[in-house]
Order: sequence, then C-alpha cells, then structure tokens
Amino acid sequence: MRVEKIYRYPVKGLTAEALEEVALAEGETLPHDRRFALAQGDAPFDETAPSWLQKRHFGCLMANARLALLHSAFDPRIGQLAIRRPGEPPLAASTRTAEGRTAIAAYLAAFLGEEARGEPRFVEAPGHAFTDVARKCVSIIGLASVAALSEKAGMRLDPLRFRANIYVSGGAPWAEFDLLGEEIMLGRARLRVFKRIVRCPATEVNPETAERDAKPPKLLRDHFGHMDLGVYAEVIEGGRVAVGDALEPLRLD
Repeated sequence: MRVEKIYRYPVKGLTAEALEEVALAEGETLPHDRRFALAQGDAPFDETAPSWLQKRHFGCLMANARLALLHSAFDPRIGQLAIRRPGEPPLAASTRTAEGRTAIAAYLAAFLGEEARGEPRFVEAPGHAFTDVARKCVSIIGLASVAALSEKAGMRLDPLRFRANIYVSGGAPWAEFDLLGEEIMLGRARLRVFKRIVRCPATEVNPETAERDAKPPKLLRDHFGHMDLGVYAEVIEGGRVAVGDALEPLRLD
C-alpha cells in the first residue's frame, strides 16, 4: 500500500489540514492533531487534569453538522487560529492567550446558536488529544474501501467524511482489516494496528455542503455486515512519513 494523503485536524470537528510529510513520535498522535476542542458548557472537562471524554461533550460533526461550513487554519509557529464563515471575513485569534481563546469560543458558540450548550470553552491541555478513542493513535483508511462503499451508496463519498490521518492506495477493499494485531512500517515509523474504526453519524455529513446526504453506517451494516471503516494504530517507533511512502506489514512470525 502507498500513502496518498496525510491530514491533521487541529480543532476537533473543524477543517482537515493536508500535509506532505509528518514526523511521528512514539505513543503520540500526529503533531497538533485534535489539539483543541470546543467544550460544551456542560462538559466536565478540566484542563488542569485532562481525561478522555466522549465526543458528545465537544463541538463535533456527529451532533453539529454545520461545523463543516467553517474553514479553519492553524499556524503552530505563532499559535494563531483563523476561522471563516462562508462569505464573511475570518476571525484570527491567538490560542495562547485567554483573550484569544475566549474570542474563538464566542465565535464558535455564536455560529452553533441553539446547538451550543451553556457557555462553551475553547480548550487545550498540554499532552492531551481530543481523539475519538482513549488511546493516542493514528487513523488509517484504504481508499479501496471508500470506493467500495461509494459504489453501494450510488454516489462518490469524499474520503474526508471519515476524517482519517492517513489514506492509502493499493490492496483490496477492507485490506486494512487484515492488519489488525500486526505491526506495520509506515514510511520510517513503526506502528501496531489495534482496532477497527466503528463509524458514527458524523460520516453522514458532506464535508463540502454540511448536508447529511448519505448514511455510511447503515450502508456498511446493510452491505458488508459491519459498521467499520479504517483502523487505529499506535506509534511504537517514531519516524518520518511522507506522501508516496509505503505501508508494509511486518510479519514477526
């Protein structure tokens, strides 16, 4: 298999950012992936003692489809986040200051309207990632699997519906499931695949229009007998990964 696309998602639920290469570190996500989130006002998230919480506590596409209409960009060098609604000037604010975080939270809460609960907070906790599973990991999807699902849907499903970090070509549909429990080389990094990704209603949202125009979980269940697409892998030896690199299983037996 070959790496075709690499993405990070600095703010949970907001824009994917494409990368040409990335340096993976042992036991970590992609740098800056799911680094920030909009915690709903009733979310029991404590920045001083962060722990994993389910996505319903944060702004997310599963519950807040209209977030797909926002375009965001994060500059990690200066800590600035820019967010733009269609047809309007962007907000640019610092994620490193209380004033900046308050401005970002207010902007997102106003955009969500009635979907915002209480007084949402724009949150970050050093060393914490707002991932969908409790373990820090990298998500990998075979584009052949997306194509197989698209065929059953009768429409092209944008791979970004599934918000993976790594998209690979080559191999048969669902070939990534054969890697479960295996160690793999991804570029110069070594990872262990530990879980299939169960898909949720977030994948119903078209990333271009923010409309719920397909039902991937139902399509998966009806046509393939499961609700899974892609796999999670933990980094056990860091290294560089670039577009064009190979994904190769390491058969340890």
